[in-house]
Amino acid sequence: MRVCVVGSGGREHALAHVLGRHHEVVVTPGNPGIPGSVDTPPTEIDADLFVIGPEAPLVDGLADRLRAAGRLVFGPGADGARLEGSKAWMKEVLVEAGVSTAAHGTFSDEATALAFLDTMDDLFVVKTDGLAAGKGVVVTTDRAEAVDAVRSYLSGDAFGDAGRTLVIEEGLTGPELSVLAICDGHDAVALAPAQDFKRLGDGDAGPNTGGMGAYSPVPLATGAVVDDLMDTAVRPTLTALRARGIDYRGVLYCGLMYTPTGPRVLEYNVRFGDPETQVVLPRLTSDLGSLLAAAAAGDLGGIAPTFDDGAAVTVVCASEDYPLAPRTGDPIDGLAEAGAVDGVSVFAAGVGQRDGRLVTAGGRVLTVTGQGPGVDEARRRAYQAVSLISWPGMQYRTDIAAEPTG
Repeated sequence: MRVCVVGSGGREHALAHVLGRHHEVVVTPGNPGIPGSVDTPPTEIDADLFVIGPEAPLVDGLADRLRAAGRLVFGPGADGARLEGSKAWMKEVLVEAGVSTAAHGTFSDEATALAFLDTMDDLFVVKTDGLAAGKGVVVTTDRAEAVDAVRSYLSGDAFGDAGRTLVIEEGLTGPELSVLAICDGHDAVALAPAQDFKRLGDGDAGPNTGGMGAYSPVPLATGAVVDDLMDTAVRPTLTALRARGIDYRGVLYCGLMYTPTGPRVLEYNVRFGDPETQVVLPRLTSDLGSLLAAAAAGDLGGIAPTFDDGAAVTVVCASEDYPLAPRTGDPIDGLAEAGAVDGVSVFAAGVGQRDGRLVTAGGRVLTVTGQGPGVDEARRRAYQAVSLISWPGMQYRTDIAAEPTG
């Protein structure tokens, strides 16, 4: 089968890497660090299956256009992609489906938003309604910081139109979990759970980012826990979407928190998580392409993914001044040496090319994944490889998976 992966980041590199175990793969537009990258638009590529990576083209209706041309597509149409394109709409669907989530309100004017903040306790969460590349979330115990976020979002200063409507949620505490569910419009199967690290610095310090690392498996995510999530959140959500006339075929990324009062869904995304994909998919032992093709065709037919008994840890290597104003254009050294470490895969994200050399071209530049029989060994291998990579100002967290949640 010929598979076209749409996107240009570390997630798409990981997708292409794992799909390539069984199938021919082309990536568009990809980047110079991803083998098989082409600059041909997806609508002009001949493939048996299209897998759309990022959220923006899904929200923009790329899956609809490809399906209208008779292509088999893994990824929701624009109607289902509203789950990520509008956090306010996502909350409506969660409530309608009876899924447990944080208390929240949606606002487009400052006075009512600030009044709602006054009803919150000592942890505030402010989110853009629209897409903000994983950066439109402020989680703080400082009311003044929350007020600043409300004002900068609603004014358009921070994220333009994406923030002119915002969602304020009660702050929740507890370990987080990410589960990627493969959906065929009627049913879904879960991939191996993962846990990611959103804050820039060690000890969860600094601003939220698109993700600085992840690991899988997660000790708290037993089979019973995942089964319960599928029954109480994912399948009811698919039912609520069908009631709205939405045939959701793609990934439903469920981010949840285990609070003292039980699990609560924090968010849904409509694509493979990044960097969760880089630890979940490398552990897959079954054929990813056949699974995604069955879901895209609307009938999983009892296909169940299988995973190895080991672990994977990924560490994001980011540019200087990420996430605010990442420096780019620096030559990347040590890629071959890092990739030669046993059990390591280096996935290219924000990577460009100049004078025949790979250079930094974004905030999150590389995701370095180590695999091993357990989290400790996978982590050791990942950091061994990271130590071999360098460019001016490279930054990364040193505590990814240091204390897996038990």
